[in-house]
Amino acid sequence: MPESNRVWRLRKRPVGAIGDDVLSFAPEPIPEPAVGQFLFRLNYLSLDPTNRIWMSDMDQYMPPVALGDAMRGVVCGTVVKSNHADFAPGDVVSGLGVWADYQIGAPGMLNKLGPFGNVSVADAFGLFAVVGPTAYFGLLDLGVPKAGETVVVSAAAGAVGSIVGQIAKIKGCRAVGLAGSAAKCQWLVNDLGFDAAINYKTEDVASALKRACPKGVDIYFDNVGGDILDACLKQMNLQGRIPTCGLISQYNAKDIVPGPINYPMILMQRLKVQGFIVLDYANRYPEAIAALAGWLQQGKLKFRMDMYEGLENAVITLRKLYTGENTGKLMIHVA
Repeated sequence: MPESNRVWRLRKRPVGAIGDDVLSFAPEPIPEPAVGQFLFRLNYLSLDPTNRIWMSDMDQYMPPVALGDAMRGVVCGTVVKSNHADFAPGDVVSGLGVWADYQIGAPGMLNKLGPFGNVSVADAFGLFAVVGPTAYFGLLDLGVPKAGETVVVSAAAGAVGSIVGQIAKIKGCRAVGLAGSAAKCQWLVNDLGFDAAINYKTEDVASALKRACPKGVDIYFDNVGGDILDACLKQMNLQGRIPTCGLISQYNAKDIVPGPINYPMILMQRLKVQGFIVLDYANRYPEAIAALAGWLQQGKLKFRMDMYEGLENAVITLRKLYTGENTGKLMIHVA
C-alpha cells in the first residue's frame, strides 16, 4: 500500500453550484481497522444527485455531512486488511462510504457484492447498488403499472430514468422519456425501446406530452421537479400516480423554489404523489437484484456506464449531473 491516503473533505456548504472551494482534496495517513472493522481500497465511486443534498444543511433523510468530515458517497472497494471474521482480504464490498482511497468499513454500512455471473464488478455495482433498486421499487411499488398504461419519466437518459422506462416496457406499458439532447432522445428510442422521447431543451414540453401521450399519463416518475412536473400534472389521468424520486432541477437553487403551479390537479384527478428513498427498501434488495439480473441476462434490460478516471476528478465529474452532461450511470474509476 502507499504511505498516504487521498481524502475529499467538506469545507463549506455550497450556495448554488458546487464551487471549487466547497471540498478539499489532500493526503492523509491510511487508517487502521479496529476490532470488528476492515480496511478497503476504493475501486469505484458512484456519483449521485443526493451528493448535493448531503453537502447542504437542509432538512433531509439522513444527517448532512458535517463540515470537516470526509465526503459521503456510495462506494465499491476491495478489502485489504480485516479484523472482522466475515470479511477477508480480497472480498469486494459496496455500500455507504467516503471519498477516499482507503477507508474503514463495518457491517451494516457495507456488504459483500456479488458474484453476479458474467456481470462485471463495475456493472454489478452501478446497476444493483442503488440505481436498479431505485427504479424497481419506485415504479413497481409506488407507480403500480398496469399493462397498457402510459409511463412518463424525466431525466430519462440518466441512471435511474433509463431503467424505469425499460421496466415500464417489460410490464407492457407505453414509455415516454424526457431528456436534454437529440442524441439522448435517440438513445432512449433506438437502443432502450422507449416509445417516444421529448427533448425538454428544444421542445415545448406540454405540447410534446400531448402528442406523445394521446391517452394521457397514468404514471409520471419524477426525477426533476420544477417546470417538467408542472407540465406532467396537466396531463395526468384520473387516479394517476407520481413516484417522486428526485428534484434535481432545484438542488442548486439559491432561493426557495415555489411549489407547482398545477398543484390543484392532484385534487381534481385524485392523484397519488409519494416521495421515496431507496433505503426504505433495503430489506427487499435481494428481490430487486434477482429481477434486474434476470432481465439483464434475458436481454430485456440494457445498462450504460458513464465512467471517468481518477478520484481527483470527483467534483468536476459530479457537476455533470446538474448540467445534464451525463448519459447513464455516472461513476469514477479509482483503482
